Amino acid sequence: MARAPLLQLTDISLTFGGNPVFDGLSLTVQQSDRVALVGRNGSGKSTLMKVMAGLVEPDRGEVVMSAGSHVGYMEQDPDLSGFATLGDFARDGLAEAEGYRVEMAAEGLKFDPDRPVATASGGERRRAALARLLAQAPELMLLDEPTNHLDIEAIGWLEDHLNQTRAAYVIISHDRAFLRRLTRATLWIDRGEVRRQEKGFEAFEDWREATWAAEDDARHKLDRKIKAEARWAVEGISARRKRNQGRVRALAALRAERSSQIRRQGAAAMALESGPQSGKRVIEAKEIAKAFGDRIILKPFDLRVNRGDRVAFVGPNGAGKTTLIKMLTGEIAPDQGSVTLGTNLEIAVFDQARAALNPDQTLWDALTGDPDMRVSGRADQVMVRGQPKHVVGYLKDFLFDEAQARAPVRSLSGGEKARLLLARLMAKPSNLLVMDEPTNDLDVETLDLLQDLLGEYDGTVLLVSHDRDFIDRVADTTVAMEGDGRAVVYAGGWSDYRAQRGQDAPVAVAAPVAQKADPVAEKPKAGKSGLSFTEKHRLEQLPAVIARLEAEIAKLGEFLSAPDLYATAPQKFDKATSALAERQAALDAAEEEWLVLEEKAAG
Repeated sequence: MARAPLLQLTDISLTFGGNPVFDGLSLTVQQSDRVALVGRNGSGKSTLMKVMAGLVEPDRGEVVMSAGSHVGYMEQDPDLSGFATLGDFARDGLAEAEGYRVEMAAEGLKFDPDRPVATASGGERRRAALARLLAQAPELMLLDEPTNHLDIEAIGWLEDHLNQTRAAYVIISHDRAFLRRLTRATLWIDRGEVRRQEKGFEAFEDWREATWAAEDDARHKLDRKIKAEARWAVEGISARRKRNQGRVRALAALRAERSSQIRRQGAAAMALESGPQSGKRVIEAKEIAKAFGDRIILKPFDLRVNRGDRVAFVGPNGAGKTTLIKMLTGEIAPDQGSVTLGTNLEIAVFDQARAALNPDQTLWDALTGDPDMRVSGRADQVMVRGQPKHVVGYLKDFLFDEAQARAPVRSLSGGEKARLLLARLMAKPSNLLVMDEPTNDLDVETLDLLQDLLGEYDGTVLLVSHDRDFIDRVADTTVAMEGDGRAVVYAGGWSDYRAQRGQDAPVAVAAPVAQKADPVAEKPKAGKSGLSFTEKHRLEQLPAVIARLEAEIAKLGEFLSAPDLYATAPQKFDKATSALAERQAALDAAEEEWLVLEEKAAG
């Protein structure tokens, strides 16, 4: 007997500011669904998620949640007013005996539950909101950009947790690697229409291109038919009048159909132009080190950056990536050692904190005001790489409409603020780009364009990012901040760094949150073994993980043993071979982790 869907939306229509966001939208989310929700910035992804969560009331239609189930929603800007600490917020609504779930999530997501809300950063607040959602263990989780403000290790922990949960979830994310690993279906919002494909994000881009190609073909055929009928209307209307009037009405219907079609939003017309060529040697750092009080940020470190290099900086939040870049660009001085900058450098900076944007200014003023944002812009033109361009025209290049030009920056979404920063950065020539988390909130299409621009850019790029896929696509060198002030240089991007680290690469510890049906005991205390609560829980879980991986390996081995598989289905053979290698590596890592924890427990 088929199970009822967890969530069902029927004939949903919603209008904002006179513009329809959705019209006649219907969709279902089934139990155990793992869904990627994708679409361009501004297409309505977050709005749809709020409708699903019951936070936005549609103008028409019905939203039905399965009886006895509940939905949990993690918003991008959580409201923590009324709570003293992050832990108080995250534990709100939980039974006292369930508080351990928040501690487990806090350890994996790396925030301090005792941190006062008043002093917590935006990233810490978001991590607390995510911990709250995971601890509540709803039957359906709605996650809006959950990886923003998470470092790579915490992203790995979250991936492992979501892989092991029995709950259904819908995810909005710019992180391709995250979506590829976790999703088995895709909801695509395009011009108010929501399409569903029963394949994960891995297949999305091929599906999108095939859909658009079919759409272009149908539009081309319609245009040819309209052209032919229009020619007949001019040249052949002298025949029988009754039949002619029917064809005239048919031509009018064809034109109405054509005019009702909504054009796809184009890609942002972004462009990067290098300034005067810098010297061949851009940065030479020798034996630089930095500490703040007793905390060592960087031990003596050498780095040479040549013109055209793309250097990515990776490591946990707080490891010192931004501090290192500021030393390399001369913004702050090292405690010891020296940094020599090359000649003719023109530096442009993309700041992850969006500090360069004044929320009270309009988009117009943000482009034409003075660089320190102290006064409003009075011009109607902006200098774009030495050439004047009208402000509205330049904003349109970055997918803003004319009505937004006089809107305040605070009204923009996260993705729109990122595009506005890119517009400011790309307006001036540069030969050294410093990009601190540029991928946050950008949609897949804009990320593709940004990646292509960086690939063609003649200058040098210093990149801080937790987006593994983006690092792989852009970087030719990776500097890993490995803790205790150690920074190590590796050739290549993220995958190359991991391969070179081998078994020493950091492996995120998965600590799944207990399901609601599980018996909840009082939180165990760490014993003399020295294991933390999460480590004890992980040690208990590992035998089942190892058994599952062994079973999957055996099944894949049996599948690959078919003698004619490679000849008849080479793609399936390649996919199964990759899956077998992946699971074997995971099994090796799990067994090694079990041994380490067992030794620690025995000691």
